[in-house]
Amino acid sequence: MQNQTEQIAMKVSSVSIVGNLILSLFKLFVGILAHSSAMVSDAFHSASDVFSSVIVIIGVKLSAKQSDKGHPYGHERLECVAAIVLAVILLITGCFIGRDALEQMTHVHTAGFEFVIPGKLALVAAIVSILVKEAMYWYTRHYARLIDSGALMADAWHHRSDALSSVGALIGIAGARQGYPILESVASLIICLLILKAAYEIFADAVHKMVDHSCDPETEQAIRDCVLAQEEVLGIDVFRTRVFGNRIYADIEISIDGTKTLFESHAIAEQVHYVVEQTFPKLKHIMIHVNPV
Repeated sequence: MQNQTEQIAMKVSSVSIVGNLILSLFKLFVGILAHSSAMVSDAFHSASDVFSSVIVIIGVKLSAKQSDKGHPYGHERLECVAAIVLAVILLITGCFIGRDALEQMTHVHTAGFEFVIPGKLALVAAIVSILVKEAMYWYTRHYARLIDSGALMADAWHHRSDALSSVGALIGIAGARQGYPILESVASLIICLLILKAAYEIFADAVHKMVDHSCDPETEQAIRDCVLAQEEVLGIDVFRTRVFGNRIYADIEISIDGTKTLFESHAIAEQVHYVVEQTFPKLKHIMIHVNPV
């Protein structure tokens, strides 16, 4: 499963890198040709997403490393670290968009300020950017949920932030052509708030996965039901789970007939161990302790 997760993350990140490079060059060319400063800025925003995808690749690669003497429980939490780094980058991106919006609003109201009316080609480029980045958002989001990757989900939100930035650019370009350049600043401020909200949610989720929090109640109940469904298991005395990166660890004490021999008790525990791990792929390790009744 770990190899499959790594392969999916590498494929998605590679698509993101190639897509962002092509899109950023396209927007830069159109921005210069159509005299649109908003489109040129948007081009650099797309180029910065390449860096985010590289962080995802590094995070996933490190988290996929096998357990060693110094890290007996593996390296899954390194992906959470990558998600935190991406959340910080997203936060900084949102702050820069907000700052630029406030500066533009100030300039528009400055006496004697002149702005260049962008060409129609800039409008087309903005629409293309919105469609492409939104498609990349849903593509990355799908696989992030499939493999439960916080780093990939953070990268998906980078695509969404770029799409929102392009919406601001579209409004600004259209507004400038109609004589209302302040519309871009207003849209950018709203986009800034949406990006900051996404950064907070990604950061909170990554921290949540790093503090040994129990897994969700639905999964816990499903594991309980699976254990109790096994023959010879009379009950569960202790049940604990913890989330380690995007994997689950469990410690369970089961009750069985006290007249069973040690070999029989061990066989029952092994059967429970095997069935639960096969039923729940996200469960990396489960410890089964036997209590006699």
